[in-house]
Amino acid sequence: MLMPDRNTIDRLLRHYRTQERGVLARPCDLSIRRRFEDTAYTLCVLMGERTAREAVHAAERYVGGASPTPRQALERLPGS
Repeated sequence: MLMPDRNTIDRLLRHYRTQERGVLARPCDLSIRRRFEDTAYTLCVLMGERTAREAVHAAERYVGGASPTPRQALERLPGS
């Protein structure tokens, strides 16, 4: 299974957390919200998760050095 570059995921996680703070500080600013949602979507695609929360948790585990469990790897295979 092909896994994304750890540096890319680490950078996206940092952007996600920064943008998350921006959305909380200015919830009515649509441009901040769009960037935040785009970053969340990118994390979902790269980590193979359906929700931003799952993607962020998976990315944190991945960047932290933990490789995906065999079950996670099998779930990501086509036809699963």
